[in-house]
Amino acid sequence: MSTTETWARPVVTAAGTKGKEAGADNGRKEKWAVFIRGAIFPAAVLAIWQIAGSLELVNKTLLPAPTAIAQSFWDLAASGELFKHLQISVYRAAVGFILGGGLGLLFGIMTGLFKRVEHSLDPTVQMLRMIPHLAITPLFILWFGFGELSKILLIAKGAFFPLYVNTFLGIRNADSKLFDVARILEFSRWKQITRLVIPASLPNVLLGLRLSLGVSWLGLVVAELMGSSEGIGYLIMDARQFSQTSIVFVGIIIFAVVGKATDSLVRYLEKKLLKWRDTYNG
Repeated sequence: MSTTETWARPVVTAAGTKGKEAGADNGRKEKWAVFIRGAIFPAAVLAIWQIAGSLELVNKTLLPAPTAIAQSFWDLAASGELFKHLQISVYRAAVGFILGGGLGLLFGIMTGLFKRVEHSLDPTVQMLRMIPHLAITPLFILWFGFGELSKILLIAKGAFFPLYVNTFLGIRNADSKLFDVARILEFSRWKQITRLVIPASLPNVLLGLRLSLGVSWLGLVVAELMGSSEGIGYLIMDARQFSQTSIVFVGIIIFAVVGKATDSLVRYLEKKLLKWRDTYNG
């Protein structure tokens, strides 16, 4: 081995290391830049809101200042009341989503794969999809009472349709040539589903999952506002009756933050599972 080659290798390694470090630094800077751009508008709104509240330009009962809302949040958190209601609401939303979303995924796969199942089920499902939450809520209360069952079923009803529709569309949008190849290779039905159907429909399924989680959270709001003695919705209704507007805002903000957290989780899964796609990022 020559002297030139011996000295050249460490130089190349060091340059490569520096390039990786520079790339990591650029990635971190870009993430911070994205975070700052996203925070500018909410920060400006909060600042204007606080100034208007401090100068008493708005009625405190109608629109309390952010500091008053933060104080109410702190009081509820310190007493443990907030986390008790949040735990109950998350449990209801999770159970309703698992039930409705799971059935939506299963029915979507069945109608997507089999024409006869589509002809039998899809017209009825599409009719039920058009019924608003508020229209069916009185029936659910009449049939199942004010207990947990009616709330969970109402959430499940909302979670079912986004996953059903998007799973069905994902399967039907798969290239038919892939199924021809699967028949030539004599894939079993199970192999077709795991090797072909699921990968081909994954973008639509994840979109349906994202929409389904959002609708589950909205369904929870409807369920808890219509009749409940626990949960964030009950907290909002109870505060409204006593004109505690700051607590109403605490409940609204919790709904927004938890909903955004679940949406961000699905978006993270999309990035990880669909990183093979070459799509336009804006």
